[in-house]
Formats: sequence, C-alpha cells, structure tokens
Amino acid sequence: MNPTEQPQDGEIAGNPYDELRALLARLEATMKAADLWRMDTPSPQAFMSVEPFCVDRMDMGQWLRFVFIARLQALCDARAPFPAKCEVAPAIEAWLKDARPERRVAMTEVIREIDTLITTH
Repeated sequence: MNPTEQPQDGEIAGNPYDELRALLARLEATMKAADLWRMDTPSPQAFMSVEPFCVDRMDMGQWLRFVFIARLQALCDARAPFPAKCEVAPAIEAWLKDARPERRVAMTEVIREIDTLITTH
C-alpha cells in the first residue's frame, strides 16, 4: 500500500510492527473468546525446549501465549528484524482439528495473517 492509498477492510495503515501488534492483539482476543487464554505459566525448564513449538514441554495454547505472542511483542518493542519466514498456521490447524469450526477458522485466519506479514517483510 502506498502512502496515498486508504487501508482496505482488515488492513492496518502503518509500518509492519504496528500491523503485527494489531494482529497479536487480535490473536489474544480470539484466544480469550475461545477460552484458551487462562492457563498456568509453564515452568522455566519448559522454555528451554529445543523441540518445535516446545511440544515436549508445553501444549500449543501455552506456546502461543507464552512463546509466540511474547516473542513477537518483544520483537516489535525492539524493532528487531522479522524472521525470514513464519509457518505456524499448519501446526495451529492440526491442534484445532477437532475444535468448533468458528474457533478453528478465527484462530487459523489470524495466524495465517501473522505468517504472511512476517514472511513478506
């Protein structure tokens, strides 16, 4: 989008960090609406996992809240470079395969948008 264009529905005007912050807020709201936000904080050892998504020490909800969202918020705060690619949506789709359709659609939609934003910037 060039500076003279108006944002389309669902599009955030501004820099990619502002866009990412808005998407993270949407993900948090989606998780809260699906009753997936309230949970125990993982142990300090859980954060030392070397497995993708800390799968050996956390469930996916914990990873989303305490690793994915937290790290991306820190990245925005520091204005650090985005990772080269982000492909979290397939894991979220697998995690939510038995969830109610509206929950699955809302979560995977916002995660796909985050994946795309990070990968294209």
